[in-house]
Amino acid sequence: MRTLLETPDLRDETTFVRWMQLGRWHADLRISAAARAARTALPLSQCSHEQLALLATQQGFCGVTQITRGEAGEVCTWHRLLDYQPPGPNPDAGVMVFKSPDCVIETGVHGVYREIWHRLPHSTGRLIALAEPARPDGLASARLFMAGQYLMRVRPRRQAGPDFEISFGPIESGRWHLQQSTLPELEGQSLAFSVHRSETTKAQVQGDLAAMEWDILEWMEA
Repeated sequence: MRTLLETPDLRDETTFVRWMQLGRWHADLRISAAARAARTALPLSQCSHEQLALLATQQGFCGVTQITRGEAGEVCTWHRLLDYQPPGPNPDAGVMVFKSPDCVIETGVHGVYREIWHRLPHSTGRLIALAEPARPDGLASARLFMAGQYLMRVRPRRQAGPDFEISFGPIESGRWHLQQSTLPELEGQSLAFSVHRSETTKAQVQGDLAAMEWDILEWMEA
């Protein structure tokens, strides 16, 4: 979780930010305090223009992480394959310096900023990245990311507007508790969830997420 963002003209300690970093894959969710304050359990089709405008300010993405050695330390570049927002003018890259095994400081490579990140309890162990099988309509498929006891689902938009899902929450006793989502109507849900490896490149997802076989992008046991 991010606890602080500092730029030359901003100090942010209120945005809900969760970054899930696996061995190679990553997923990220960022919801500002203003967007959280205007939330409603209504579906998007029943939200006001003001509510939709605030939802459109949310951020989140997933993709692969490249690590290189720079003069100031290790540099992470996050290559965004699915992004809630349009791509920015510069790559997403930061110099990473660990202050402790559970705290890392990120400073910008292509921008002036500083972020402090703290590891969530119970977020180590099994690391899994899955891709929904290719869709017959040609639209981008969904992704599932799991780190320890936390799960994140990324589903690209199917229509215009903020119809792009990034949901995050812990898994407890075989149920996924959706803590925060870019689709507020999903928040607070408790969904049955289990996953097991069925083949070298396939995993079976069962529960309320529509039981099906997913493609394995990454699978690392503790």
